[in-house]
Amino acid sequence: MSPSIEELVSLAQGTHHNPHQVLGVHETEKGWVLRTLRPFAQTVVMEQKRSKKSLIHVASGVWELEGKGKVPGDYRIRATYENAPDWLAADPYCHTPTIGELDLYLITEGRHEMLWDALGAHYSEQKDSIGDTSGVAFSVWAPNANAVRVVGDFNGWDGTCYPMRSMGGSGVWELYVPGVEPGALYKFQIRTKSGQWITKIDPMARRTETPPATSSVVDVSSYKWRDEDWMAQRERRNALRSPMSTYELHLGSWRGAKNYREIAPELIGHVKYLGFTHVEFMPLAEHPFGGSWGYQVTGYYAPTARFGTPDDLRFLIDELHNAGIGVIVDWVPAHFPKDDWALAKYDGEALYEDADPRRGDHPDWGTHVFNFGRTEVRNFLVANASYWLEEFHVDALRVDAVASMLYLDYSREDGEWLPNIHGGRENLDAIRFLQETNATAYRRSPGIMMIAEESTAFQGVSAPTDFGGLGFGFKWNMGWMHDSLEYIQRDPMYRKHHHGEITFSMLYAYDEKFVLPISHDEVVHGKGSLLSKMPGDRWQKLANMRAYLSFMWAHPGKKLIFMGTEFAQPSEWSESRELDWWLLDHAPHQGMQKLVSDLNHLYTENQSLWELDHEHEGFQWIDGGNADQNVLSFLRFDSSGNPIAVIVNFAGHPHENFRAGLPKPGIWQEILNTDSEIYGGSGMGNFGSVTTDEITSNGRPYSANITVPALSSVWLRLS
Repeated sequence: MSPSIEELVSLAQGTHHNPHQVLGVHETEKGWVLRTLRPFAQTVVMEQKRSKKSLIHVASGVWELEGKGKVPGDYRIRATYENAPDWLAADPYCHTPTIGELDLYLITEGRHEMLWDALGAHYSEQKDSIGDTSGVAFSVWAPNANAVRVVGDFNGWDGTCYPMRSMGGSGVWELYVPGVEPGALYKFQIRTKSGQWITKIDPMARRTETPPATSSVVDVSSYKWRDEDWMAQRERRNALRSPMSTYELHLGSWRGAKNYREIAPELIGHVKYLGFTHVEFMPLAEHPFGGSWGYQVTGYYAPTARFGTPDDLRFLIDELHNAGIGVIVDWVPAHFPKDDWALAKYDGEALYEDADPRRGDHPDWGTHVFNFGRTEVRNFLVANASYWLEEFHVDALRVDAVASMLYLDYSREDGEWLPNIHGGRENLDAIRFLQETNATAYRRSPGIMMIAEESTAFQGVSAPTDFGGLGFGFKWNMGWMHDSLEYIQRDPMYRKHHHGEITFSMLYAYDEKFVLPISHDEVVHGKGSLLSKMPGDRWQKLANMRAYLSFMWAHPGKKLIFMGTEFAQPSEWSESRELDWWLLDHAPHQGMQKLVSDLNHLYTENQSLWELDHEHEGFQWIDGGNADQNVLSFLRFDSSGNPIAVIVNFAGHPHENFRAGLPKPGIWQEILNTDSEIYGGSGMGNFGSVTTDEITSNGRPYSANITVPALSSVWLRLS
């Protein structure tokens, strides 16, 4: 049956939900008919290998050719225009759907774990009897749209001739466009329920233009990984019983905005010298505003183009792996910005966000909150986590702002939030989402880590999902961070009145699997750098900081510091400029960097400092209650019972005859003294070792007299 005039007008106006039903080649009772949409053309011709046939204009830019006998096989459409070059291309509308029934079923069910392989832009190379028909299959989820077109630099950003086909109740629209090459820019034009055309990025785009430009980019990876040994070792690794010290950095301000490839040798050299086991990148997914540090994401599947292509990022990660350095990336599933060209009201209606601002808006950040209860949205995020782990070989995701997802009343006053179905404040949909994300990630990518930045006392963050937990591997210990910083900022004269701040963390140290973070959040927004938090004159500030870092490295839990901390940068971090590397021309800052390097190397070389991080057997107090002297003393053990003794003096004066009870007799080597001259200290110490006496102290049969310099830490290991 021939289409009606109304149907042809609908097609020309872009409101036809299934243009393939009209366009392309169709069998008829008398033979076949070919239709194509070419408004303003003067002539339109079907060209085959050995023949050409002219089409006639029917209405509204639709051209038609009727024929008898065998349905035409391979062909091209040539259109001529006044004062414009000819247009010659394979027909987009002669192709069957490029997305399969199973894909559509899984998308509808919210269970497509490799969503990036189904939606977005996918280039394929193919030929027919005439020649090359390579092109791109475009598909997008827009269930509230009346119509969708694909636009790009390949069609002059005019989607009139490129209406997409609706794939029924799935909400997916698709179109294969021959002739589009990798690197092409594109977006989707979406007709809303109200009849308005809006232009949006591809939520599944794997590459974007460099901000402030916003187009999606057709991407094809040609990268060949070389980290097979690392990946195999990762799969066997027990993260809980392995060392992990992490160097967190903002890529744009570490050494200035360099390409992923250019930065690789410098970053690797620096991290290897310092001895960190991992680097953690602040968010690398595409974001329009650099001042958000990457925490307001618009391109969840696209590494930011500020530093190069996706394959450039693969190179950087590959190089880090081959240097023995793990890679953690910040991931931001809690919220997204309201830019009108991005995810907000994507198809004219609230889609990725909840329509009710009491659920769908975030008051702190001026962003939208994801609608975790919608299956397709949850699928978008669950698959995104797997995408970074699988496509970029990322070793861990640090999940940002988990607390804001867990609680419906987060940063909201009474009347500004809606309770859950039980009347409570927990976001049950978000809890299920986090559990599904973690379970899926660990199942698909053995050996990876999921790390929660969670700032409340929510129970079971790092407990397995089958025990009702959220399923994270680790949780940032924000309590330790807050309390220890409160303590260390006090003048030593007053610290004895606040001794509980520095010891309290051991009361809950095994409630979760903790990472101890001194992150970027602690060195911005007027908080100052870690050095600037310290009391006293310049020498005392540096000594305080050395003692604090050594306490952190000896305390149970994995370690993380932010860039610049390793050399005691005095100024607060700013994303708009690179670190003050010139400070390393000066001895005190060289000394701090040397200390961090030695801390890391001592840490990784001594299992006692990490193997039992999350087990009670790995820690014992020598004396945790010595408030009057401002001293903490404790033991760390490995699974074989090998001890390391740690004595930290947070007083402003030395303790020259400090007796500490020790578990075994013999000579204990002084493996670390933060007052050493090589770190910028005064050089007071124990001449390399102490020997135990059979004198009972701290409830132990053996003890030693130890010199503990002011504002310093001493580590002892049994010879």
